[in-house]
Amino acid sequence: MTQTPPRTFSHIGLSVPDLDKAVAFYRDVMGFYVIMEPTEIEEDDSAIGAMCNDVFGPGWSRFRIAHLATGDRIGFELFEFPDNYQPEDNLPHRQVGLFHFAIQDPDLEGLLQKILAAGGRQRMPVREYFPGEKPYRMVYVEDPFGIVFELYSHSYELTYSAGAYE
Repeated sequence: MTQTPPRTFSHIGLSVPDLDKAVAFYRDVMGFYVIMEPTEIEEDDSAIGAMCNDVFGPGWSRFRIAHLATGDRIGFELFEFPDNYQPEDNLPHRQVGLFHFAIQDPDLEGLLQKILAAGGRQRMPVREYFPGEKPYRMVYVEDPFGIVFELYSHSYELTYSAGAYE
């Protein structure tokens, strides 16, 4: 059996209530690059219109979108749909599907303070994975729009790889 090498992660898409405010937060607080300014997409016969019909089905009308990127070239796609709404549970951990993403910053506490100052929320205390042994830390937060994500102080691979527990 031939093993396929690991694939790379391209991007994540988030639905936000206010695209301009979300772009400002992810650019100014999180430090992401804006690679496409907020743009309105309308349901029509264009290539993007047809693609959106495939994804959303007919009758989606319009939405606004912006593209950002992290320092390691991961795409961050922000959508603002008309008539968007906040879910009752913004951390549906028992629901099958995506329920969070994680951002890495060695100054986890500094980034946490910037998120809080921008209107975000801390969902738990900063925790150490290996107290007294290794400086790996994490915390769950919400952006100002209620989207839950996790902050890591160290890389995912370093935190979970063999040897990280020794």
